[in-house]
Amino acid sequence: MTGLLLLLRVAVEVMFWLVLLRVVLSWVRPQGYQPAFYRLQHLLDRATEPLLGPIRRWVRPRAGLDWSPLVAMVLLGLLEALIIRLQG
Repeated sequence: MTGLLLLLRVAVEVMFWLVLLRVVLSWVRPQGYQPAFYRLQHLLDRATEPLLGPIRRWVRPRAGLDWSPLVAMVLLGLLEALIIRLQG
């Protein structure tokens, strides 16, 4: 059981950092065409959209801001705290 909880905790932490990286990269626009940047952005979109999409249906963008990453990060933090508590 401990191994499964550890694996779940690592998955939650990885998703947290992927969401955070997606947010940071959404603020950056490189000059000119940068294929590596756009490939990374596409990878992050594909990895995080299954989490952010359903949240976005419940929490609509307001004032031009997408709040789903913040909600996702809070939920991931709560889930990680629960996992840590279950690990003892």
